[in-house]
This record gives sequence, structure tokens and C-alpha cells, in this order.
Amino acid sequence: MKRLVLFGLVLGLITSCGQVKKDLVEEYDEAVVETTEAVIPVLTVDGFDVDAGNYVDKKVAVAGIVDHVCKHSGKKLKLVTDGGSIHVVSETRFEDALVGNEIQLVGIVREERIDESTCLQMEEDNIKKHREGTTNEEQFEHKVTQIQNYRDSMAVAGVDHLSFYSLEFVSLEEDTE
Repeated sequence: MKRLVLFGLVLGLITSCGQVKKDLVEEYDEAVVETTEAVIPVLTVDGFDVDAGNYVDKKVAVAGIVDHVCKHSGKKLKLVTDGGSIHVVSETRFEDALVGNEIQLVGIVREERIDESTCLQMEEDNIKKHREGTTNEEQFEHKVTQIQNYRDSMAVAGVDHLSFYSLEFVSLEEDTE
């Protein structure tokens, strides 16, 4: 009889410990998800170009003044402070009323890399467009100068590419301060 009671106690303990462990694991998993979703790094506009490389393809929050909303598509805006600016692109239109307002937005950092192969492709495209007559001499020469500036910048910095960062819009929160 003692063995049966002891066996029942041990079995009950093993079963209940397993459930406690399962409950703790589920609680931990939920806490990690909540914590992961809630923590979004905040970058400054002034330091964006320096810090953005650490957050490529990740969400960040940034606050600044909307300097410009693209008149053509409405899907681009320029966020500024006294020390810098950030280009923000979106799948949907931004309201023109945002211009002049201080906002905080969440976006995904995107990187555009310019390297020698990109420069070569840009040159080919520029020559083709000029031959087809879709660009005039001034536009052609401007592009030639831009491509050379990319190459000069890479040479001076001793790097094989240049990185240009922007934000892909996720959400917007007007600053209420």
C-alpha cells in the first residue's frame, strides 16, 4: 500500500512539474514576443547616416519635421532637423498636411549600395538614354559627374562601395508635445 501511495505521489509530481514547466515556457515565449515587438530603437535624424548601417532591414523610430512631401506620387517625404535629413518612402500616400509638422515615425532601414558595378551600369544606362534622346546634354553631363563623384568618394574613403540609407514607412505618430 505504501508503495502504491508513493508511486502515485511520484507520478503526480512528475506530471505536475511537466505542466508547470510547460506553462513557464509558454509564458516566457509570450514575454519574448511582447518584448521583441515593443522595443524599437530610436535613432536621431542627425546621426541616422552613421547609425543606420547597424539597423539595415530592421524597424527603427525617428522624430523630425516634415520638410517635404513628394508632389508627384505623395509616397515620399523628407524628415529634417537642424543637423540632417532622412528620405522616407511608402506604399501609400502621405498627407500634404504633414508638411511643417513634427512627427515620429517607425520605418524599416533600407540600404542602397553604390559600387563599381553599379557605376558601370549607370554609365551604360546614361549613354543609352542619351543616344535614344530621352536626356539632353546637360542631363547627360550631370549624370557623368555624379558617377565620377561616386568613384572619387569611394577612392578617398578607401572603400569598395558607398551606402545610402532611407526608411521604408511602417507607421506614423504625430508628435503631441
